[in-house]
Amino acid sequence: MQTVLKGRTSEVVIDTGGPVVIIGESINPTRRKKLVSTLEKGDFNYLMELAQNQVDEMADVLDVNVGFPGVDDVKLLPRVVKALNDSLDIPLCIDSPDPAAIEAALKVAVGKCLINSVNGGKKSMDALFPVARDYGAAIIALAMDEDGIPSEPVKRLEIAERIASRAVAAGIGEEDIIIDPLAMAVSADPQACMTTLETTRLIRTKLGLNMTIGASNISFGLPDRQALNAAFIILAIYNGVTCPIANPSAVTSVVRATDLILERDEYAFRFVEHYQLTKDINRV
Repeated sequence: MQTVLKGRTSEVVIDTGGPVVIIGESINPTRRKKLVSTLEKGDFNYLMELAQNQVDEMADVLDVNVGFPGVDDVKLLPRVVKALNDSLDIPLCIDSPDPAAIEAALKVAVGKCLINSVNGGKKSMDALFPVARDYGAAIIALAMDEDGIPSEPVKRLEIAERIASRAVAAGIGEEDIIIDPLAMAVSADPQACMTTLETTRLIRTKLGLNMTIGASNISFGLPDRQALNAAFIILAIYNGVTCPIANPSAVTSVVRATDLILERDEYAFRFVEHYQLTKDINRV
């Protein structure tokens, strides 16, 4: 299964057969006070710096979230999307809890975007499926609904199946549905990671769709988060995740190594290319 996203002229193919596509997570005001303060002033310089850094660090797609308390997301999100499109040729993942803000951003976006995200609740699907269809966008589907996030992998699978079925009925191509099996903090629930990995395996086996995941969610509240995230992302990729949302500076080496081991990088070209690039950057 292939999901194709596009920038101004670039194209990124997310393929269930790999290699893994990295969605950069850094354009998000959560825990970034400087991003909030600069956006409040209408200053996009720091945002553009975050974007360029992620491109340099091998992000294939950029997640764009500008939500913070008091913001008018419907006005700000399209301005940010236009600024990114004007400066960078990379596909965007439009990230907002407000369907009106997502639609406003898609109206000005170039290429083919990814929407982050819909869930299995009727209200969410009714609001976002027409937007995805009308603007030709792909969409991330969270394995949760009005009742929350199930603790049983099979119930998360059932929600993913329901969303996928209704999305196709609404006119969205099956290839444009990317499932998020939902990663939760292992510090709060010792079974959280295994539940997510089993959900991922079931979705790969039963649905065969592309999958994303918030790769750093599992390590909240624990030390040495980078080591935990690296271990988890390897297992998630092995079980079927194809486009994790992550910090590219922290995961690209691990992702390239995992692709190589899983026979998705013939003659280690991508692995060596990234190593050489990192080496050259460190010399500067």
